[in-house]
Amino acid sequence: MKYDFKTVVNRRHTDSVKWDVKDNELPMSIADMDFKTAPEITLAMQEKLKLDAFGYEEVGKDYFNAVCNWYRLEHGVNADPTWMLFATGVVPAISSIVRRISHLGDNVLVQEPVYNIFYNSIENNGRHVLSSDLVYHAEKYEIDWQDLENKLADPLTTLMIFCNPHNPTGIVWTRTEVERIASLCQKYHVILLSDEIHGDLVRDNVKYTPVFSVSEALRDNIISLVSPSKTFNVAALHAATVIIPDENLRYIVNRGLNSDELAEPNLLAIPATIAAYTEGFSWLHELLVIINRNFNYAAKEITNNLEDVKIVSGPATYLLWLDVSKVSSNSQELADYIRKETGLIVSPGSIYRGNGNKFLRLNLASPISMVEDGIKRLISGIKKYSKNS
Repeated sequence: MKYDFKTVVNRRHTDSVKWDVKDNELPMSIADMDFKTAPEITLAMQEKLKLDAFGYEEVGKDYFNAVCNWYRLEHGVNADPTWMLFATGVVPAISSIVRRISHLGDNVLVQEPVYNIFYNSIENNGRHVLSSDLVYHAEKYEIDWQDLENKLADPLTTLMIFCNPHNPTGIVWTRTEVERIASLCQKYHVILLSDEIHGDLVRDNVKYTPVFSVSEALRDNIISLVSPSKTFNVAALHAATVIIPDENLRYIVNRGLNSDELAEPNLLAIPATIAAYTEGFSWLHELLVIINRNFNYAAKEITNNLEDVKIVSGPATYLLWLDVSKVSSNSQELADYIRKETGLIVSPGSIYRGNGNKFLRLNLASPISMVEDGIKRLISGIKKYSKNS
């Protein structure tokens, strides 16, 4: 391989949120990677720093054209640069859009279990979470279409936050499913806001469908949020792109982003994003091979050593979603026990609501030596818990 995915970067005591842990602890919870960043991105940052002058900046055509070309070449879809706005992150944009599009007391629909920060964006802004829970059966999740339609039809439901691909389950929604959701939202005058931050991280030759690529007739009430942050592990850049085909909706969202002071880039956001989207193809494709190997290793070890634990993850994200219902129905308790006994830190599924109290989430985007260590700790912790419970 051209790139280094084996070196363990020591991020302890470096202001890293993920690595602010005890020296004997191994964090596999927060969704950022432990690989070296693509050197093309680092080089672009270094070139920027050579200027020795860092005043106000504005995102220009070269940034939006880079986003456009990435989606055309990597995903085979058209993202018109005129549809795009800059934002300082996907989550800040979600919160701003919640405030601008919906009203106090409105319902914002989600599909639990789902990324826990959605709840903060909804509830902290005085809106209600309304979930159309994913149906779990035979170790798979599916949409309850009748329940989804009923809840979209509620007059107080004005916004749906869609996780595409889905975190934490790893589901890659099909084009048919995406268009059906877009159609239902249009039918009931609900804005469809799609978090697509994991869209590049899809394995097994499966393709994800960006919401902005749905049929033209369905585009008047859709918003897609994309970012290089998960793909290239550059979350601290605080750079994201809001893609809105409809001009009127775009102006409304743009006014909210500006009112909330979320539209100004930091000094590295523009060159690093452009480098990622113009020079990051080979790095990403090698990364996906590594993540797939990590998943295969984890699946083999867990299957061979933990007969009561089932792997439910779909082909998206680098996050392993584990059904531990035969071990415990209290994932917080189990996660706390594993941390205490082994030092391994995983995410309790309960924070994602829905049926997450019976699941754990593990981050596998690390050099194989760390993954091996983490899986050994997981197996040891669950065996001890089962023996003592």
